Amino acid sequence: MTNRALILAALGDRPSRVVRPLRARDTDLMARALYAMGVGIGDLDDGDWAITPAGLHGPAQVDVGLAGTVMRFVPPVAALADGPVQFDGDPHARLRPLGPLVGALRALGADLDDGGRGLLPITIHGRGALRGGAVTIDASSSSQFVSALLLAGARFDKGLELRHDGGPLPSLPHIAMSVAMVREAGVEVDDSVPELWRVLPGAVRSRDVEIEPDLSNAAPFFAAAVITGGRVMIPDWPAATTQPGGSLPDLLTALGGVVRRDAAGLTVTGSGAVHGIDADLHEVGELTPVLAAVCAVADGPSTLSGIGHLRFHETDRLAALATELGNLGCDVTETEDGLRIRPKPLHGGVFSSYNDHRMAQAGAVLGLVVDGVEVENIATTSKTLPDFVGMWDHLLGAGT
Repeated sequence: MTNRALILAALGDRPSRVVRPLRARDTDLMARALYAMGVGIGDLDDGDWAITPAGLHGPAQVDVGLAGTVMRFVPPVAALADGPVQFDGDPHARLRPLGPLVGALRALGADLDDGGRGLLPITIHGRGALRGGAVTIDASSSSQFVSALLLAGARFDKGLELRHDGGPLPSLPHIAMSVAMVREAGVEVDDSVPELWRVLPGAVRSRDVEIEPDLSNAAPFFAAAVITGGRVMIPDWPAATTQPGGSLPDLLTALGGVVRRDAAGLTVTGSGAVHGIDADLHEVGELTPVLAAVCAVADGPSTLSGIGHLRFHETDRLAALATELGNLGCDVTETEDGLRIRPKPLHGGVFSSYNDHRMAQAGAVLGLVVDGVEVENIATTSKTLPDFVGMWDHLLGAGT
């Protein structure tokens, strides 16, 4: 949500604020990327960001790190800049799919160089505008391809008519989030036909945007309550949200948690039992690593499906989970589109993170109930939650 707000603010018609932004590596990379192209971004005393739109320009260099939102949301903006913008990132970022977006931008009139790879590094030779119009893509490997074009589509000369043609679209809540935020910026978006989005050309109306709590980052803390029989309350849980983390109450209930919502927030209490589940996580794939960790200590088997696209995230999350849970003694089998998890007595060992924040969180959850689990590179959680370690210590009483 923070990175979508930053993109829309940068394309807006006047200065605005991003209120209570998530401050983490991914969002800092986004802010730096936009600043490199001329957007004014200032830190305010209360932690908000002040955004001043400006004429986008190159030359600029963008470090995407390992952030899918930066590597995919910023190139359409760079196509509106005047001058070259170069993109590169962490070594594994060069393996993450980018081809559908590269092809779409070319079809919409962009001049770019990717060496024919459909992967980073790429250079976009901006001409100050982009023709836009109709384009068809296969976004089955990432919903971010759709969001990237939706966020900038109103600034294309002909707007955007975007059609998905391919396998099932993953992470639909993230596309719904993009549509909602674009509409809130005064842009007309027609999504009445499934897998077809029409964005009319026009101004992006700047407004102050207040960021919700990051619900996906609540997952390991709620999971801690479920597997230990403890209790965790997250304040200010929104009554309605487009975030995938909004599905956590139902999923945690199925796993054995007791969920209560009141004016203070959302509270999850462990019941003393953890149950296996059969769950299609296609729309909420980012929750998979933490949920898989809970399933590994359940009282019965679990099947997690609809998540084949996780093979193209920060790492191949299905292979990584099968390997790391297996190394601790769990019986895990990869399927075409997910995992089958058959719990067995677990033992300690090193749980590798693969430089993936969600994998590191999964290892931390298991370490609560399995002696001797050592999470390699827990610092990678700073990708989206810089003080995860401090918050985890506080959760366990070490920080009080």
